[in-house]
Amino acid sequence: MRLDVGDTAEMEAFGRELGGTLRAGDLVVLTGSLGAGKTTLTRGIGEGLGVRGPVQSPTFVLARTHPSLVGGPPLVHVDAYRLGSAELLDDLDLDFAHAVVVVEWGAGLLDDVADSWLDVVIERPEGSGAPADQPTDAADAELLGADEPRILAVRGHGPRWAGSPFDASQ
Repeated sequence: MRLDVGDTAEMEAFGRELGGTLRAGDLVVLTGSLGAGKTTLTRGIGEGLGVRGPVQSPTFVLARTHPSLVGGPPLVHVDAYRLGSAELLDDLDLDFAHAVVVVEWGAGLLDDVADSWLDVVIERPEGSGAPADQPTDAADAELLGADEPRILAVRGHGPRWAGSPFDASQ
């Protein structure tokens, strides 16, 4: 599924919609350049799940757990940017079975964790932001916060997403 997102409000709205469909055991892997909107999308997912906020980037703590306020699963928000291997991610001892786990920068680190997962790749318009997987300097700081359109590619893998609008096999 491809989705054009016009601004931050639309990114959060998609996150709320997605969060309303997620359940315990779901894994969402977010990929995109610095400032692409991964945390903004996760903030919306948290709102859709009805978890305690605020949902902020867990860059320096690696993972944050947001308990549900409505009796649903908690949201575990992970930033794997500084983790160099699947083993280091495994050392966090995340509760994949009883929570909705959203991992920023997790592509390639979660291959053996779940039989189903949702990949969300966020692209910024050409010429804005930083290249994927590369930090920026101070001159790029203003671009990182820019409220610009994004393109999301959402692909579900495994039996959980079979037949859904996100099914990557369709």
